[in-house]
Amino acid sequence: MNIRVEKGRPEKYSCEVLLLFSFESPDSMEGPLQVVDLEWKGFLSTLMKQGDFKGELFETRLFHTQGALPAQRVVLTGLGKKAEFDLEKWRGAASKAGQFIRNGGFKQFAFPIEKVVGHAEAELVESFVTGLLLGIYQFNEFKTLDRDKIKEIRELVLLVDKDKDVPRIADALKVAQIISESVYLARDLVNGPANQVTPTVLAEKAGQVANDQAMEIKVLEVEQAEAMGMGAFVAVAKGSQEPGKFIVLEYNRGKGLDTIALVGKGITFDSGGISIKPSENMDRMKDDMSGAAAVLATMKAASKLQLPLHLVGIMPATENLPSGKAYKPGDILKTLSGQTVEVISTDAEGRLILSDALTYSLQYHPKAIIDLATLTGACVVALGDYTVGLFGNDETLLKRVEEASLKTGEKVWRLPLWDEYFEYIKSDVADFKNVGTRAAGAIIGGIFLSKFIEKIPWVHLDIAGPASIEKERPYIPRGGTGVGVRLLLQLLRDWKN
Repeated sequence: MNIRVEKGRPEKYSCEVLLLFSFESPDSMEGPLQVVDLEWKGFLSTLMKQGDFKGELFETRLFHTQGALPAQRVVLTGLGKKAEFDLEKWRGAASKAGQFIRNGGFKQFAFPIEKVVGHAEAELVESFVTGLLLGIYQFNEFKTLDRDKIKEIRELVLLVDKDKDVPRIADALKVAQIISESVYLARDLVNGPANQVTPTVLAEKAGQVANDQAMEIKVLEVEQAEAMGMGAFVAVAKGSQEPGKFIVLEYNRGKGLDTIALVGKGITFDSGGISIKPSENMDRMKDDMSGAAAVLATMKAASKLQLPLHLVGIMPATENLPSGKAYKPGDILKTLSGQTVEVISTDAEGRLILSDALTYSLQYHPKAIIDLATLTGACVVALGDYTVGLFGNDETLLKRVEEASLKTGEKVWRLPLWDEYFEYIKSDVADFKNVGTRAAGAIIGGIFLSKFIEKIPWVHLDIAGPASIEKERPYIPRGGTGVGVRLLLQLLRDWKN
């Protein structure tokens, strides 16, 4: 969609659709709603007094202007109670309005920039555009039938009062577009089938990002990883004929900036290996690389936003399949850290590849390490598919993540990493096991990972629940969500604050 900023008054602007918003039962109209209502001889205020539009959250109606306005139609969307307004509802309302306009077959619409007391204009614009773009996302790459029936919006014009407002609004628009396009990248990778999004393809995508954004890239083959001592990553990778790739992206190297390592689990398909999963819902296991997708998308956006940080994105990518070369329950693996792991279940492969990736990140001496992984079904049981499990060893970093969560609406919830939980994974024959009991499964996954980060401030985000959803939400369609991208970007944008 082409989005541009123009000086223009909503009541005088000629367009296919004019988008307006209203709070529920407003005491009086204000802003764009008021000026359009005056030009329309009180049509909108009469409509509301009669109860034909109540302004309830996400309520959306279409009205033909019949020549009363230069705009051919007005779409009116509710924001709910004014006292309960926040940026998350604003993103959702923008999404619902955008979906309504798209589904109506309209190609172009205009939106006059709203002002809401207590919120900066730039954050309102950024949240509006982000909610809109994320809400109208569609994954149609592999559909061949009726492609001519796919509906898309071609143009949005953001209207401002004065010429001097255009650059400021355009800056906020650009940020929103960069963030949204990066979430699109993550969603596309997660929604893509495992025969199309292989470790090789993931490495190629990373190469494209590196080339476009002038980043450094290193892709280690399985043989190179084995020579380095990555026994855990290599064990998982050897079960598949698709070659594993250990992908490392680096942004702003050698500039004396704070270093932050982002580590993403990249299991492009997870059968469970020898400890094979039930066949039901196994098709969804293409989403087990959501962590790597989020890291790649975040690296792309961070570069485009020119964030003043040295970022290292590490994405161990492989399939987890059973074969004659696959690792087995009972095997003992030596990790890059030198520590040994007794394999109890080959379906706990994510923590194995991450163990080597986390150890690898230490060579960069980062100020912080953040990993994202669809690590445990236990986290879905604990928190459902709305919330990311949050673990960590540093209070300041944990609070940073929580603050970013409040701004983006990507919910996180802390779970403990107390030393007592390590009892669950003690091994008689190795340093520890890769799984423990059924109890505290998500915590045990976090405890396992904590053994590979030494004393560096570290956060683990278990995104198993919200990485891919079955029921759509206001600005999150069914399927891959791109969870973690906006959260990480907000954290990184606020790093110096």
